[in-house]
Amino acid sequence: MWQRIQTLYLALSAGLLCFLLFGNALTINTPDGLESVRYTALAKPYMAILLWILAAIQVVALVSFKVRILQMRLSTVAGLVALGAFIWLGVMYFTAAEGTVFRWTAIFPFAIAVFDFLAARGAFQDQLVVESASRLRSRRK
Repeated sequence: MWQRIQTLYLALSAGLLCFLLFGNALTINTPDGLESVRYTALAKPYMAILLWILAAIQVVALVSFKVRILQMRLSTVAGLVALGAFIWLGVMYFTAAEGTVFRWTAIFPFAIAVFDFLAARGAFQDQLVVESASRLRSRRK
């Protein structure tokens, strides 16, 4: 399982997702600057639902290492969901009130999407190697 590169990419994206789920995503400062409220990405209900769906897809893709086609498809879907979360955070950024400060964890969905697409590519290349090896074995008979 761990000797495949797509498993490493999926584990990295799952780790980044954990940091995004439980880390500080944005801080809203009061106009006088004396008080600030910190929010995680789970503070918004729709973002929380989206991120938990992404987490479920990540876990299923991570443990489905024996079924490479499923892992490739789930990685691609997880990458698209992560891009959706990144776009959603971008919309929140441009429509945010004055005094809102987004933390560096706000770019994690983009990194998650990149790692998921790299994992899908790794699973595809692994599947091509397995298919070519099975073709070579079938010709020997």
